[in-house]
Amino acid sequence: MQPFASQYSRQLATLKVLIVDDESTMRKVTRSLLHVIGIEDIYEANDGRSGLEAICRWNPDVVILDWSMPSPNGPEFVREVRAPGRFPYPDVPIIMLTAHGERSRVVEAVRLGVNEFLLKPVSSTALLARLVSILANPREMVKKGDHYVPAPRKMSSYKPQIDPALDDVVFV
Repeated sequence: MQPFASQYSRQLATLKVLIVDDESTMRKVTRSLLHVIGIEDIYEANDGRSGLEAICRWNPDVVILDWSMPSPNGPEFVREVRAPGRFPYPDVPIIMLTAHGERSRVVEAVRLGVNEFLLKPVSSTALLARLVSILANPREMVKKGDHYVPAPRKMSSYKPQIDPALDDVVFV
């Protein structure tokens, strides 16, 4: 396990994670990555509808969700989950795991209420970083219009002095 995550190893080991992806190979890969991280309590759903049912059945601590899948697709799924009064667990953390990294999709995912965003192919290090982010910095859910979203992160002007190429990067 990565050193920065070692203090969260006990919490990680007790997480219940739901993977919602229509591709069995991707579910298997994600499950393997979670095992490497030390997570054993893993559930799977092969489409959006069974994913919504699985949240209600297992009450996972985190959902890892694909963008493109049968109805409801990833964005529709997030809209369903984040609907207060209609869905019983509107504040479950969601990590969108997708091959679509266009800025417009990232912005839409954040607008819909996704907690974290990861691009396929994903590494155990990247997945671990997103899980630790959810554990270390849980964000309050706030009502925005007719749905819930995680409270925005505070922007930081921190720029490490390691590499001049990072001068234009904004760290959050």
